Formats: sequence, structure tokens, C-alpha cells
Amino acid sequence: MLVLVTGASSGIGEAAARRLAADGHRVHLGARRTDRLKALATELAADGAVATYQRLDVTDPADMRAFVEAARAEHGRVDVLVNNAGVMPLSPLESLRVDEWDRMIDVNVRGVLHGIAAALPVMRAQGGGQFVNIASIGAYAVSPTAAVYCATKYAVRAISEGLRQESGGDIRVSLVSPGVTESELADTITDPEAREAMRTYRAISIPAAAIADAIAFAVAQPPEVDVNEIVVRPAATR
Repeated sequence: MLVLVTGASSGIGEAAARRLAADGHRVHLGARRTDRLKALATELAADGAVATYQRLDVTDPADMRAFVEAARAEHGRVDVLVNNAGVMPLSPLESLRVDEWDRMIDVNVRGVLHGIAAALPVMRAQGGGQFVNIASIGAYAVSPTAAVYCATKYAVRAISEGLRQESGGDIRVSLVSPGVTESELADTITDPEAREAMRTYRAISIPAAAIADAIAFAVAQPPEVDVNEIVVRPAATR
């Protein structure tokens, strides 16, 4: 199968690309940091995988359409889109970091919608496909400094469920919600209070490969099996 992965330059996206390529899938990788994408695709190709890449800004619907169309033109179809790109600049609401709120909405929500808008017509035309949307445990509970971030992940959960109900059985929809995972996501936090709180919160974490395994599990199911929601968190988390 051909699997498209957004946010593939690091963290969960990179781990997913590695795992899916190891499982024998062709991968088409997107992110803004093309130097990292090139290095990853070169490494995967050296191991015998089929890996292509393209610069991608998920906040730009035209960019997303070009990403999907390039994959379809190169490989003939689009079997799976992993909507993984995300940002998490946490802060208390009273800090009024409106630009950061807007950025989270643009990447975490509009980015997923742009992926659906670009890939859904292709999947409909070819008679099937799968979306794997990456949410968070923040899609199930809200915590201080994370109100807007959690709102975006609740939205991803709602969008995923709506798409599942509308799919008619030809298109599978999986929501994977990571708990604390080793990644660069916390690096986007600029608020000092939130950054310190997150440093403590992330003391217990799991590797990105654990989330990649969950993605691979959902993708590996036969066409008549739709794994709708997977929550993966550190065993020590309560």
C-alpha cells in the first residue's frame, strides 16, 4: 500500500514512516523541513523501501492538494493518509497568546481538514482508503494551559467520528491518541509557566515508536475491519 504521512520530519511522523516502510508499505512523506525528509527518505531507500517526499505546509490547502496529487501521480493511488502534523504551544488563556491559538487551530484542525479534502475524492474514485488521524489524550480531558490545544484535539476526534459515520464502509477512519510521547512537540511552548509544567509532566514518556506501532496495527487490518480509536499512554500514567 501507499501511505502518506504528514509531519514526517520528526517524532511520531518519522517513527511511523520507519515502521510502515519496514512493514513493506511505500511511503510518501511531507513536512516543512525538507532536509530531514530527504535524509529519512534516503535512509529508507537504502534499506530497500520505496520512499518519496515533498515539502508540505498543511495549513495551505493548495499545498496539501499538491502533496496528495504528487503521490497519486507517482504511485497510482493513495491508500492511507496519516494526518500527523501538529503543534502544542501551551499557555494559560489569560496570557492571551492569540497568535499561538491561531497557529494550533490552523495546523491541528485545518491541517486535518485539508488532508481530508485533498485525499477523500481520490479515495472515493479508487473505491477505498483509510485516514489515520493523530489526536492526543487531550482529546478526552482538558488540563490547565492546554485549553486551546485540547480543543483542537477534541475537534480532530469529532471530525474523525463524523467522517467514519459518513464513509459508508469503503473508507476506514482511525483515531490514534498518544499520551506523553518523546517528540519535539513541547519545543513549541514559549510560555515559561507552561514550559516548566510540561517538563515535569513529560518526565514519564514512551517512545514515538510505540505510537507508530499503533498506527501500523490499524493500517494492517483487512479492509472489512475498521479500528476506530486507539489510546496509547505510558503504563505509569494514572
